[in-house]
Amino acid sequence: MAVMDRIQAEVESRPIVLFMKGTPAFPMCGYSARAVQALQAAGAKDLHTVNVLEEPEIRANLPRYSNWPTFPQLFLHGELIGGCDITLELLESGELQRMVSEAQTQ
Repeated sequence: MAVMDRIQAEVESRPIVLFMKGTPAFPMCGYSARAVQALQAAGAKDLHTVNVLEEPEIRANLPRYSNWPTFPQLFLHGELIGGCDITLELLESGELQRMVSEAQTQ
């Protein structure tokens, strides 16, 4: 399967997907750690993560797929939400909780 097809399959197969450096238990960068913490604080139970450090093809091609240059990258229902800063802003505004709740109930 071509890498772009793999990326598309990842983002479309689960309601919440976070492409990050490391894992939720062992994040390998502060931005990824904060994004996971924000999602957990927002009530994300069905959080699927992809460790881009273990997937060099995805790491190299995800920015082209999403048109977003940095990691982490959060997708809800196949749609790019953004990176760490946007995720934190959504948490602070209360929007992330609503978005996560909707993603988990659909």
